[in-house]
Amino acid sequence: MPRETLNCNGRLLDLSSPKIMGILNITPDSFYDGGQYQNEKKILLQVEKMLDEGLDILDIGGMSSRPGAAIISLEEEQKRVIPHLRQIVKRFPEIIISIDTIRSEIARAAVGEGASIINDISAGKIDTNMYSTVAALKVPYILMHMQGTPQNMQNAPQYENPIIDVIDFFIREIEQLQTLGVIDIILDPGFGFGKTINHNYQILQGLQQFGMLQYPTLVGISRKSMIYKLLKIKPETSLNATTALHIVALQNGAKILRVHDVKEAVQCVQLYEQLNDVIIN
Repeated sequence: MPRETLNCNGRLLDLSSPKIMGILNITPDSFYDGGQYQNEKKILLQVEKMLDEGLDILDIGGMSSRPGAAIISLEEEQKRVIPHLRQIVKRFPEIIISIDTIRSEIARAAVGEGASIINDISAGKIDTNMYSTVAALKVPYILMHMQGTPQNMQNAPQYENPIIDVIDFFIREIEQLQTLGVIDIILDPGFGFGKTINHNYQILQGLQQFGMLQYPTLVGISRKSMIYKLLKIKPETSLNATTALHIVALQNGAKILRVHDVKEAVQCVQLYEQLNDVIIN
């Protein structure tokens, strides 16, 4: 059984019931909501809305990781994220915040301002100080699999077996993290990060196999191209299909859903838990 608690800077997050991570992209170019949250008032209103809808974790990012996205400067990322993070913590002091960054400097600064989870799409490959920084900060770390970088990850990705390859990657990286003393690790298979549409669905179908690693699994498929390209629709009209796959993810063992639409994801968890209660009882 995967671990069911995370120590978020002294606050225990219980994963015996799946949790909802809401996305806050403070970016001009994210694939779905880029440019929507660029000033303090809009940001605080969006955070309040997500909390009212049942948010468990807020994931803040200042750099887009969509295919082809450029890596911005450290100064630009810091300018986008840290002042808004400070205001969010001031307004909502009990909120659990994840910082979505590939940089150890941003991770350290964000945790200093009140963030308590680090979400790194690069698994410490872009900033080699990331793992030691996470160990020193003693906060949960979201370990994500990505083949390549955001600039080239969708240029013909290939696997012998996507599930086995990703599990092998996790085994290697978990060993490094454990050696450094990192205790709380969350596994993110990296849907859409160096994977074809078929790879993504193979991983989603086989998600339960990640349970053998004894760490909780996060699924981030909200409004992604594996949905809208397959259905020949736009990200803006992909909420219904996202919701359908969220139920599949929960049934296959996901403990955290990373989403744009909190209310609908919370409803998924409620329906999933009711279904489980009926089966068990």
